[in-house]
Amino acid sequence: MWQGLASFVVAAILWEFLARVVVDNPLFFTSLTDIAIRGVELWKSGELQTHIWVSFIEFAGGYFLAAIFGILGGICMAASKTARGFFDPWVSMLYATPILALGPLFILWMGIGVASKIAVIFLVSVFPILINTLVGLTTTDRILLDVARSLGATPQQIYMKVRMPAALPYIIAGLRLSVARALVGVVVAELFGARAGLGFLILMSAQSFDTAAMFVGVIALAVAGVGSVAALKWVEEKMAPWRFENVDD
Repeated sequence: MWQGLASFVVAAILWEFLARVVVDNPLFFTSLTDIAIRGVELWKSGELQTHIWVSFIEFAGGYFLAAIFGILGGICMAASKTARGFFDPWVSMLYATPILALGPLFILWMGIGVASKIAVIFLVSVFPILINTLVGLTTTDRILLDVARSLGATPQQIYMKVRMPAALPYIIAGLRLSVARALVGVVVAELFGARAGLGFLILMSAQSFDTAAMFVGVIALAVAGVGSVAALKWVEEKMAPWRFENVDD
């Protein structure tokens, strides 16, 4: 824990030194103190809260749907070779498609409201969850399966007591990967026709050369990413405590 805090302190000191001594041009690189002052100004005006809330709604909606459909889709593809063969080309194609190419299409189809943003975030974050769920369920240790069968476990018991617990770390890893992709999706979605949101704040600040406000939006997204990953790690520790036993500090 303290090592992570120390790294942040060192990074903050280096940032301040670079901004005030090396670069010395707030238009190109703003100091943390100036960013903090600008953040307080945006908070007092209520503007920052509005942007955070809009981005949170979009992120939560898209990520929640991605988690549900990703896990269920992975389970279905793992259970049926036919389903796997049918959907695998589509998963590969859509996973490799640049999200910037799809953003304008969703705006055209669904308008500039929240729905189009949620759709973009869903599409960009669903596939890591689906793929990791599929891999976790189809790579269960053969020894565990043989032991369960020798003890008389039914297929349903094997699935719930062996395959799902063994796949849980893969699923959590997919959820972690999707957090970062979902936050990228928030920014990308808000670049096309948004009226509010952290991505919109970053875009408008860049166009008006308000570098400090732009960094406020970037840091807010970074904090959201760190918090989301930490929350998922806590969930993993509660749901799969055996993975953290006998781990050196």
